[in-house]
Formats: sequence, C-alpha cells, structure tokens
Amino acid sequence: MALCLFTTCLVCSGVLAGVYALTAAPIAETNAKLLRASIGAVLPEGGELSEAQEITVGGQPSEYYTLTEEGKAKAWAVKSTVVGFGGPLTLMVGVTPDGTVYNTSVLSHQETPGLGAKCNTDAHFMDQWKGFNTREKILTVKKDGGDVDAITASTITSRAYALAVKNAVDALGDRIGADAVSGASVQPVNEEEPSDE
Repeated sequence: MALCLFTTCLVCSGVLAGVYALTAAPIAETNAKLLRASIGAVLPEGGELSEAQEITVGGQPSEYYTLTEEGKAKAWAVKSTVVGFGGPLTLMVGVTPDGTVYNTSVLSHQETPGLGAKCNTDAHFMDQWKGFNTREKILTVKKDGGDVDAITASTITSRAYALAVKNAVDALGDRIGADAVSGASVQPVNEEEPSDE
C-alpha cells in the first residue's frame, strides 16, 4: 500500500513538474506583454522609456518607469498595489511632472465579478482618472469628501483604487514637487466595514 501511494505521488509530481516547465516561459511572456501594454496605456506617446527602477509605494517595494524626452522626464509609470475587497489590487499609474494623473490601468485584481471587478471595465470610473489633477482634486471617493466617483455598490474597491493612485503619486513626491500632491488624506480600507459588495 505504501509503495503504491509513493509511486502515485512520484508520478503526479513528475507530471506537475513537466506542466510547469512547459508553461513557465509562455506565462512569463504573457505577463511581460501585459506589463508593456499597461505602461503604454498610462503614458503619453513619444519619448524614451527607462528600464524598471525600484521605488517604495505605500510602504511596499515596487517599480516605476521614466518616460524622457530631450533629457527631461515627461512622465512616470508607477506600479501600485493595495488590498481591495477581494484581495490584492495592482495598478499601473501614469503621472506627469506637475502631479497630474495621466491615466491608470489595472494589472491584476481579485474583486467581485459584476461589482468591484468593474474597476477594470466601467468606462465612467476609468475615464475620471485621465488628467486627474491632484493639485485641484482630492484623491478620495465622494462619500469620504473627495472628488472620485465610486463604482455603484463597490465603495471598498473604489476606495482601494483611489488609495493605489494616491500612493503612486505620493511615491513620486520628490520628483514632482511636494506642492503637486493634494494634502488630503485617504480613508484607509477597512476590511471589517459593512460593504456594498
């Protein structure tokens, strides 16, 4: 009985190792394409893009890319991860030198299908981030006194998204100037709060 169980485990482990070896390269290539597409979606056209550089975003190690033109920074793409309603929510956030959010793109999320998952598909929610001026608007949802329209019935996801954007802008603070970032505080995402989701 023990020999049979050992043989079964050995064969299953071999099959899993083989599948991993076959799929590792295509998965890595797909993730790299998704990353390039996200960077392209949040930055203006033209210029030269740097390699990934390390940065701390919201207290976590992350990465950013600098778009330069004629030797000057034209914009940055910053990867920002926070905890949403269903788990990690990772965005790519494009920021111009004056602190304006050029655009945002969702890299990954685990939000509720049909509710929080709309953070990646709801046109009204996504469009409000294009040209979001952090010097004139507050990076919190309107329910908390800010200028961000929340996704209907998904307040926690909307708060998390706004926090991810704020963290990305704050991480670039010394590059864009302290006065470019709204001094308004973002409400922390409270996992115990009753949710609309």
